[in-house]
Amino acid sequence: MTTKNPTLLERVRQALDAQPQKAVTVLSSLLAVEDAIHYIPPIAVEQVALYTGATVNDVWAVASFYTNFRFEPPGEHVIEICWGPTCHLKGSQRLLDAVQNGLGLSQEGDTPDGSATLKYNTCLGACAQAPVIMVDHQLMGRMTVERAKELTLLTNQKD
Repeated sequence: MTTKNPTLLERVRQALDAQPQKAVTVLSSLLAVEDAIHYIPPIAVEQVALYTGATVNDVWAVASFYTNFRFEPPGEHVIEICWGPTCHLKGSQRLLDAVQNGLGLSQEGDTPDGSATLKYNTCLGACAQAPVIMVDHQLMGRMTVERAKELTLLTNQKD
């Protein structure tokens, strides 16, 4: 398959080539691509297969097994709410309700205008700062409902 977007193909290849370990797996390659471009486009599946020596079907099997992989580009801003035990005990449900309400969503997903993507995360690795939210890869701890509402207003608009 050829791509109509050579810059996307180049970004995928750069992500694969930048992996620090010599022993590269399908999973590590998919993670590298998603870290770089924030989703797994079809051309990435093909490139991972070529890069790792796996079949395209094997790569799709791995990619589709893990629910955290996206196959469509995310919204302009990505909001992740930690749902781990500590954050849950510290009030992440109230944060989740406030963010969903502010984005007009009833569950995780993309806003209709593409301005934001809401993701539930089982652990953001910052229990001492619970509850935590990550916005565009920036961790924000000791989050309050008021601050979450402000963040939602800031991210729920087209740049």
